[in-house]
Amino acid sequence: MLHLDTPTARDIARLNDLRAPVVVSIYVPTTPITQDIQASRIDLKNRSRAAIEQIEQAGGDKRMVAAIRDHLEDLVEDDEFWRLQAHSLAVFVTPDRLRTYRLANRLEAMVEVSDRAHLKPLLRSVTFPQAAYVLAISENAVRLVEVSADLPAVSVDVPNLPKDAASAVGKATINDRSPSGRLQGAEGQKVRLSQYIRQIDAALRPVLGDSDLPLILAATQPVEALFRSVSVLDALPDVIAGSHDSTPDAELATAARPVLDAHYRREIKAFHDLWAVRNGQNRATADLSDAARAATFGTIDRILVNMESVVNGLVDEDTGALLLDQSGDATNYGVVDEIAGRALRSGAKVMAVRQDDIPGKGELAAILRSPL
Repeated sequence: MLHLDTPTARDIARLNDLRAPVVVSIYVPTTPITQDIQASRIDLKNRSRAAIEQIEQAGGDKRMVAAIRDHLEDLVEDDEFWRLQAHSLAVFVTPDRLRTYRLANRLEAMVEVSDRAHLKPLLRSVTFPQAAYVLAISENAVRLVEVSADLPAVSVDVPNLPKDAASAVGKATINDRSPSGRLQGAEGQKVRLSQYIRQIDAALRPVLGDSDLPLILAATQPVEALFRSVSVLDALPDVIAGSHDSTPDAELATAARPVLDAHYRREIKAFHDLWAVRNGQNRATADLSDAARAATFGTIDRILVNMESVVNGLVDEDTGALLLDQSGDATNYGVVDEIAGRALRSGAKVMAVRQDDIPGKGELAAILRSPL
């Protein structure tokens, strides 16, 4: 089983604001199989050594170097920590503090040393997390299933969630006749199903209201259509069709994967379509220099960034002027990462994707709030 502590949007915002004389960012592939984790510990140890060498070559203060070394060595030697891992480990170290995140995504190994955290690989874990909630709903039963990347699906305990439609409306069946004779047949069933769904909606709101995860319906008609018309919760347009009262959670998770894949493809396509329109209006760019200035002045609305590479350099704090370097050291940083960070601070939507998903297949593509 994976042990995850995936960063929240708040965690990423705090890391994005982090500035220190030295910040070491290390990513290493890991494994949930405890007996095979030694290679990852060695990898972290080697990359820690490389980071220390960079700091020393840049003339870093000896006490600062010693503090960072102590943090990293303590982590390497923590047997209990290494016993519980996922598919990747992100480590951020300053002389004063060490932060770790165990991630479901399998990320490439890398080490970056700068005055700020290198976050672009971490953004991938929250861009398309391959996680969702599945609401399996019918007249006879309802349950909420949480689907996570590479983790077993689990049913969520939702307070006040009704058991079924009949008990929700206080009837033996939703097809019986009311005393006045008004609610009967198809009309009566629809009215009572709507009452049932409103109770489900009220129960789910405290659970799903603050979640960024997509909601997928597993239902038949007319329940699916009624849910979409009655509930304030937005479900993805694709549905896991059929009755799933007895479908195991694991099978629902399997059925959710293609729905999520289609959702993510739509998001990328929507970006491409809008980028093409805005490009004709001089409100889009795939140029690093233009994007750096736009991010500095808060004019990026949304941006795709390449999660698979690092472009070393500096971005002027005031003007956004871009200066590229041929190689990384302890004074420069990943400029695409910096552009993404500045865009985040101005409220832009940032998505870390693979290069083939970016218009023009460059390092980034940005849609702007105003013309260049």
